[in-house]
Amino acid sequence: MRRIPVLLLLSLCLGGCQQAYFATMEKFGVEKREILVDRVKDARDAQVEGQQQFKDALDELSQLLKFHGGDLQTKYEELDSEYQQSVKAAELVSSRINKVESVADALFDEWRDELDQYQSASLKAQSKQKLVTTEKQFDVLLKKMRSAEKKMQPVLKIMHDNVLFLKHNLNAKAIGSIQTDFAGLQQNVSSLVSEMNKAIADSNKFIAQMQTE
Repeated sequence: MRRIPVLLLLSLCLGGCQQAYFATMEKFGVEKREILVDRVKDARDAQVEGQQQFKDALDELSQLLKFHGGDLQTKYEELDSEYQQSVKAAELVSSRINKVESVADALFDEWRDELDQYQSASLKAQSKQKLVTTEKQFDVLLKKMRSAEKKMQPVLKIMHDNVLFLKHNLNAKAIGSIQTDFAGLQQNVSSLVSEMNKAIADSNKFIAQMQTE
């Protein structure tokens, strides 16, 4: 018997689970279109929460840089907590974007397959045009979501370096050392928030379009 790679098996399992989930939902009258709208909402909400979390982490670091005297260990622990929460926020954003993409792929594949079932050439043409338009709108949205997603990693890397450095150097000199990274971190967070705002705005637009058609 041929050995099937573990990653391939996992991929097949996940794909099968997704199809089973969609099939079950359809039995309860919930179509892929509705699932897509719900998942876009979830991804949008995760980005809204992620924005705030990254801002909170930046604020925590800003406070630490201004800290003079007192318990540096406590401030470090607070910063580390914000960093860990930022990692979780980033993971949630990525997970929800992946879920959006998976249901969209399933929806568009099904839509294309069902075009051949039309007897009316006119209705088929209208449906095909609608599919093309919706796919284009979704592609724009997904690109903006992925663009915002990529902006999270540079921020997390700088945060991780700062937290790791402070872990072993809890003194005024260490705080001064990470001060040089702060301006860059501020720029990265600002860029991240801007990209997320674009994705959030496009999410709202896409949701409105899908719900009014």
